[in-house]
Amino acid sequence: MKKYTFIAIAFWALMSIVSGCSDEPDKSNFYTFKGQMMSQYLQEHEQFSEFTAIVERAGFMDLLSTYGAYTCFPPTNEAVKVFLEKRGLSSVYELSLADCDTITRTHLVNNVYAMADMEDGVLSTANMNRRYIEVTHGEDEYGNPTVFLNGTAHIIFALRDDSVENGIMQPVSEVLESSNRMIIDVMKLNPNISLYTEAYIETGLVDSFYQYKDETWDPTAYTRYRYISHVNKETATVPDEKRIGFTFFVPTDSVLKEKYGIQSVYDLYLKACEIYDDVYPEDADADYHDFAQIKHPKNPLNRFLAYHVLTRDVKGWNYLTPVKDVGILTTVMNPVDWYETMLPHTMMKFERLTVRKWAGSSIIGERYINRRYDDEFNPSGDFAPVLGTRIERSVESEYRQDALNGRYFYVDDILKFDADTRDKVFNDRIRMDFSTIFPELMTNDIRLNERNNGMKNQDPDYDETAKFGRNYYFPNGYLKGVTLNEGCHFVYRRPHDWYDSYEGDEMNLFGDFDATFKIPPVPYEGDWQIRIGFAAEPTRGIAQIYFDDKPQGIPLDMTKQLNDASILGADWKADYNSMSVTDLATDQKVLKNKGYYRGAAGGYHYTSAGGTGTSIFATQPHTIRMVICTTHINPDEDHYLRIRCVSTKQGNDNEFMLDYLELVPKSVYGVTDEGKMENML
Repeated sequence: MKKYTFIAIAFWALMSIVSGCSDEPDKSNFYTFKGQMMSQYLQEHEQFSEFTAIVERAGFMDLLSTYGAYTCFPPTNEAVKVFLEKRGLSSVYELSLADCDTITRTHLVNNVYAMADMEDGVLSTANMNRRYIEVTHGEDEYGNPTVFLNGTAHIIFALRDDSVENGIMQPVSEVLESSNRMIIDVMKLNPNISLYTEAYIETGLVDSFYQYKDETWDPTAYTRYRYISHVNKETATVPDEKRIGFTFFVPTDSVLKEKYGIQSVYDLYLKACEIYDDVYPEDADADYHDFAQIKHPKNPLNRFLAYHVLTRDVKGWNYLTPVKDVGILTTVMNPVDWYETMLPHTMMKFERLTVRKWAGSSIIGERYINRRYDDEFNPSGDFAPVLGTRIERSVESEYRQDALNGRYFYVDDILKFDADTRDKVFNDRIRMDFSTIFPELMTNDIRLNERNNGMKNQDPDYDETAKFGRNYYFPNGYLKGVTLNEGCHFVYRRPHDWYDSYEGDEMNLFGDFDATFKIPPVPYEGDWQIRIGFAAEPTRGIAQIYFDDKPQGIPLDMTKQLNDASILGADWKADYNSMSVTDLATDQKVLKNKGYYRGAAGGYHYTSAGGTGTSIFATQPHTIRMVICTTHINPDEDHYLRIRCVSTKQGNDNEFMLDYLELVPKSVYGVTDEGKMENML
């Protein structure tokens, strides 16, 4: 057995000769190695001869004989026999060529994964059938620790991590299968969630869940875009597809019965009335409130069910919050992301527990929805924290939870946008990485994409190989709620762990830009402060920002740092850890009066590529939060930010960074007591 890590260095070093960004390399660029390739491995191991025949019929042997960096999960002959018998077949030659193609692609991933690299959730790279392989850990029938794939198949312990020149072999005990059904049809096959599934059908919401892809999207109409950000010379391409996706959070029938005595759709309707008659009192006397009108979007049951759905496909449990701890100090704050739901003007808060003092009775490492447990939430100890709803890592092994257009997760309780959620959990600074605001980035596998340890690696200048991951740009019309002028390029820059970027990635406007986008909803009516987080750099420009088409203050100059004479100047102090609480409060007040805050104290980056040394955003003069406006917001209306270039720079030399957005209620930003301040995290 060859050593995986040494082989990996050899083929990664050669990847710069390949061009193109698709999952499958251009065959004209193949380089043939003299060592053992995947094709030879399969042909020389008799226990995989049936899978080898499938690969040959699919026409993939040439691919596996040449250059690449793949993981192959070959099923044993016995596994293939069981697969065929379930379909009433006796030979792989009775499979259609299309079946052989699907099976082969399902067992190939265009990235290298040793078993130790596989974390619970899903692999970070889709297989060549564009589906994500689910990962859990357990023991095989002999008590060996191993990885289970898609529920029941497991990597064969004695054959694990066998490296070849173009990747790594991970033999498995079963043929891997992916559903070709839509998400609601996958849910119908699981009798343990029959009540929720029936409710989605009876309310008519089911009709929304058969969307999958915008077939009018044509990526070939757009060329590669080249740009410079600070010293980095990069390229971006448009997305390959424009898929539509959904993520459901569903309590099982047994949870509903045990916790609430709910055993029918009507029982579920009564529970929905109990929750939403309080939140939407104007609905209580309306004609559409009755059970007979559950198809109406304002009916309590319709609202209740819609709140359990995200209009994005979150590809795995481990992707519900940042998949890696890049850009977030998990020793001092829990990673949190916020996503809009299918219920208009509402969001969910997703939190992974990493800080023990904020755990209470909850479980470190698990992910929760709508949870609030911290000193600022309950400084006097007068009321109990909101512990939220825990998300289960997987469903029973006999059922699938992923589909062509989404997936579902079990939760240990119902979800509700009730008064506690609105007034307690969401009465907080809502910080959103810009890549989470637009659902298309998650549904189309753009957010936090990387390959070959890409977060720790820099691309060559103007790289076109996507060796470590892809940068993307979005033409006008691709992102819902976003309008771009002709001179604008809206770019997503893939994550790097040494960039000044919260969660590692960032979004940027380039060119003579004029961009408008809908901001996420606030939970309740009141005065809110809207901020953006960014890093000031010499390559960036100047822009006028508008809220609901009204200009907000003077234009923002993204070349100015907090130690600029127009902001703090000589009063800037980098080592805020040595400052007293009184001095910190004074520092924050001075900045706040000028419309600025230090960068997030819970955000950081490594000081060099490869992850050495750390720098906290709050200690750097160039990582900044700027107040766009303080305004009264109605939560039942859509609100927009517009960013218009007013720089004198020409063409693509103008750059405007959008790292993260903050929506801050007056209860947080309105601190006026002497010596007190807003939490700097």
